[in-house]
Amino acid sequence: MISILEVNETNKMIEQENLDVRTITMGISLLDCADSNIDRCCEKIYNKITTYARDLVKIGDDIAHEFCIPIVNKRISITPIAQVGGSCCKTPDDFVKIAHTLDQAAKVLGVNFLGGYSAVVSKGMTRSDELLIRSIPKALAETDLICSSVNVGSTKTGINMDAVRLMGEIIKETAELTKDRNSIGCAKLVVLCNAPDDNPFMAGAFHGVSEADAIINVGVSGPGVVKYALESIRGASFEVLCETIKRTAFKITRVGQLVAQEASKRLNVPFGIIDLSLAPTPAVGDSVADILHEIGLEHAGAPGTTAALAMLNDQVKKGGVMASSYVGGLSGAFIPVSEDQGMINAVMAGALTIEKLEAMTCVCSVGLDMIAIPGDTKASTISGIIADESAIGMINQKTTAVRIIPVIGKSVGDTVEFGGLLGHAPIMPVNQFDCSNFINRSGRIPAPIHSFKN
Repeated sequence: MISILEVNETNKMIEQENLDVRTITMGISLLDCADSNIDRCCEKIYNKITTYARDLVKIGDDIAHEFCIPIVNKRISITPIAQVGGSCCKTPDDFVKIAHTLDQAAKVLGVNFLGGYSAVVSKGMTRSDELLIRSIPKALAETDLICSSVNVGSTKTGINMDAVRLMGEIIKETAELTKDRNSIGCAKLVVLCNAPDDNPFMAGAFHGVSEADAIINVGVSGPGVVKYALESIRGASFEVLCETIKRTAFKITRVGQLVAQEASKRLNVPFGIIDLSLAPTPAVGDSVADILHEIGLEHAGAPGTTAALAMLNDQVKKGGVMASSYVGGLSGAFIPVSEDQGMINAVMAGALTIEKLEAMTCVCSVGLDMIAIPGDTKASTISGIIADESAIGMINQKTTAVRIIPVIGKSVGDTVEFGGLLGHAPIMPVNQFDCSNFINRSGRIPAPIHSFKN
């Protein structure tokens, strides 16, 4: 049981240290909405989402008011649409029609984002998968609240390099179709390896086929709280450092557990998981990079960064897992560039490069996230970056992702403003050497030997 005393203990964290519940995400299965007629399919989708989630925003606001806990986002994740639209969608434009239906439902409900305009193609692509993927640029250009993800690999299946090559092209096309808005469409598109079925964070959230008909997943966040706690133990041993992070993560997660239980009860939807991830925002003091600085690094990217991040990630999980009955999603520390002012400062100082970020993704929660690159970057180069990240996830049996934004008309030295939680970012240089002969091979990279465990 969780007492109100535990919530009161976090008042200072909320008022002074940027603690919030980043999202309440309702996952909804749309498998029973499949239909051979696209209009009937869209009607079923709209009716089911607006029925199940009709009180999501109100109840989220009520909980925030009653417990004085900021709940920043209320979101919805759905069954990957490639699986739902297979019977009725014969062209990419048919899938775009479903995207408009989803966007309309999200707007009527007042949620911040809806994720699940997705395909899972880690071993191969069906015709439906390919049509969905080819529809992504237009769908993201013509909607406001839809997030899209494509899972191209896993430890069990290897990496679908045909999908990797295609996603490089799709990202470029998405950037071009939204170039009047700083290629913002790419900020709502992520390419994953080992995508979890229960991730509450966007843009990678979808409602996996292993999930119940509906579920409540909660993502908590508290980089500022961890940083504040570490300020009081400067110069202490690693033992004290680790213990402080664990204790802080425990308290943060207990807040999320309370919110999840209340939301589940009031919405009459089962509680799924708490995602422990430290998810930064552009707000000063709400930065994973600032935690690394407090640990002892001049900037994120300095020698020792990967070790410090590995320790932080592990201690967050050790502390948080004891505070919740079910932990899942991604859980650890996010390292987006545009959403973390400390990361932006490190890039501007020359301490942080894409190559160093790639090394850091070996030990953190996700991958290369919200990175702006020159708009003239080749599709094959983007595919090469996706392949590298996917390989890290596949070999290390963890989730990795790429959310990269080739900003049309921008080059190294420029900055780009995305707004809100998406923040702003400097345009980062990418390796200019060619990888197209590698990317243009067909087929897939086999699963690693350690995947054969059954």
